[in-house]
Amino acid sequence: MNRRALYLALGIPSALLLFLLLTLLFTPNYAIKGVLVRAAENAGYTLECAGLGKGFPLALHADKVELGTAKGTVLKLSDVKVRLEMLPLLTGKARIAYRCAIGTGEANGDLELGKGKGWSLQCRGVRLEDIPFFSTVAEAKVRGELRVNGKMEGGKGGDVGDLQLEVRSAEVAGVKIGAMPLPDAAYREIRGVLKVEKGRAVLKSFTLNGDGIYVRLSGDTVLGTPLGASPLNLTMEMMPKPSFLERQKFVFLLLTKYQSSPGAFSVPIRGTLAHPSM
Repeated sequence: MNRRALYLALGIPSALLLFLLLTLLFTPNYAIKGVLVRAAENAGYTLECAGLGKGFPLALHADKVELGTAKGTVLKLSDVKVRLEMLPLLTGKARIAYRCAIGTGEANGDLELGKGKGWSLQCRGVRLEDIPFFSTVAEAKVRGELRVNGKMEGGKGGDVGDLQLEVRSAEVAGVKIGAMPLPDAAYREIRGVLKVEKGRAVLKSFTLNGDGIYVRLSGDTVLGTPLGASPLNLTMEMMPKPSFLERQKFVFLLLTKYQSSPGAFSVPIRGTLAHPSM
């Protein structure tokens, strides 16, 4: 590499880094907050954040962040840290790393911007009861410890990736699909794998192993914009034991038309991600 090419290779990323640093340094915190609030509004959400500040060299942090909808708060975060990673920037890639607390648990990952866009997510020790979405939007009572691993990459045919989740010692109550209630239950283990490819999200495996009931969810959805408008094509199979069936016979009486065989129910779930229905 000649000297001119070397100067260009080092000078352009350095100039970009300096520009970003000066922009962040001289932009007031309230202006940065305004940009974030408007971005959330454009996506159909409300955003509240407290203790917003800057970190060196290109980072933001906030003590508390709340994301909500017209129905109320869906996510509460604390000790939020977001930073632009330096090494990828020097190679012409823009990558943002993030970390936050959700109750007593933690979530972290990164977001790749530009041509090779994508993201990753890891959650550990997150309690479902610390995620307001379930009570404000789903109007359900849930408990359990959540673990999530996910990664998505952009491609010519659309995003490609997968999301794996696991919930231990789960308790679910008050869940409805449309106006139809589902049985309350305690689940020793919930496991799921969601694959995304060519604009479709497919449930490769989603099982709920409960005390007296086994549930399996399968199907897919076409990912739309906004995400809540994505149409659902799912089937939920429930296999309750006789004792469980007897304890919640009123709920299963309402589900009689979905009984596929003695002791088994097959429930179609349609509608959209934001408004599922049977």
